[in-house]
Amino acid sequence: MAVGGCWHREGEVLVLRCQVQPRASEDRIVGEHDGRLRIRIRALPSDGEANARLRRFLAERFGVAPSAVEIDRGHGSRLKTVRIRAPAQLPPEAGIDDARA
Repeated sequence: MAVGGCWHREGEVLVLRCQVQPRASEDRIVGEHDGRLRIRIRALPSDGEANARLRRFLAERFGVAPSAVEIDRGHGSRLKTVRIRAPAQLPPEAGIDDARA
């Protein structure tokens, strides 16, 4: 199992420990901070809107369908664990070491 500060692999699944900031001015991966991948999302944190936008945004950045992105833990929290099945690409701002991933 390859491991980084905010991520690890479970076979073909990339598991990210995230800190999500809703109501941001733009959707953006900020980088690693305190062992979590900081992500800013424009959506509001109500009615699951931010979680849905987070899934779509990560799907775009990692080159997968939204159905391949699952919020495993933290649905009602800013601290989340996200699973991405078979990512086609690794965005450089995520800081994931391609050689270890």
